[in-house]
Amino acid sequence: MKGPSGDFNLGEGCVIAPGTVIGRGVQIGHRVVIHPGVVLEDGVTVGDGAVLGMRPARARTSTLALSELAPLRIGRGSYVGALAVVYAGSEIGPECFIADGAQVRERCRLGQGVVVGHAATVENDCTVGDFTKLQTGVYLTAHSTVEDWVFLAPMVTTTNDRYLARTEARHAAIRGPRIRRGARIGAAAVLLPGVEVGQEAVVAAGAVVTRDVPPYRVVMGVPARVVRPTPEEQRLFPEPAAPGTAEEGAGDADSGL
Repeated sequence: MKGPSGDFNLGEGCVIAPGTVIGRGVQIGHRVVIHPGVVLEDGVTVGDGAVLGMRPARARTSTLALSELAPLRIGRGSYVGALAVVYAGSEIGPECFIADGAQVRERCRLGQGVVVGHAATVENDCTVGDFTKLQTGVYLTAHSTVEDWVFLAPMVTTTNDRYLARTEARHAAIRGPRIRRGARIGAAAVLLPGVEVGQEAVVAAGAVVTRDVPPYRVVMGVPARVVRPTPEEQRLFPEPAAPGTAEEGAGDADSGL
């Protein structure tokens, strides 16, 4: 264990492997387990019973590929809640919040200020952009890409296997969804494998998304269908003007229409 002596707090009953790097002002709760090579940057807080740097295991019938993994790194000022599990090979950005009982699997990249809610799961090989929020019970399937400022409401479920674990063809076809920046997904919505949710799109609660969602549109229903544009006052990122729109708008204003 390496760290500035006397400048971090360590709870009772912790197991900290050799090679752990601990920054200044780190707070480690009781009965925390830290596996070899984990890096905790300055100001990180780790709740009671958390497990950091865990290596993946697999069931006898699993197709999960096991490989050498880089050490887990948790960025400056981040919080890992009680009983949370964060695997080796992942990188957690600064000022992230991983709530109690959440799980972040191997080879994931979380940007700055990401929130992973209580009992949410981020499976292996996912990328989550800056200031994105995954609320309670979200399931983010393996090989998903979620861009900046995305909001996933409680119990959102994503999928990546269109063959439902039958036939060998599924291995080459595994694809998680891609959720573009500023998109919002309502509670208990389901995204099918490989769909793309466009920038600033909104998926209503309980919708089942079977095809790509256009940017700046609201979809709802089973299967989800476009019902209206995303309200302009709710957008973080303005919709690009279509070619010629600015000139035509100026002409209308001049004519008094």
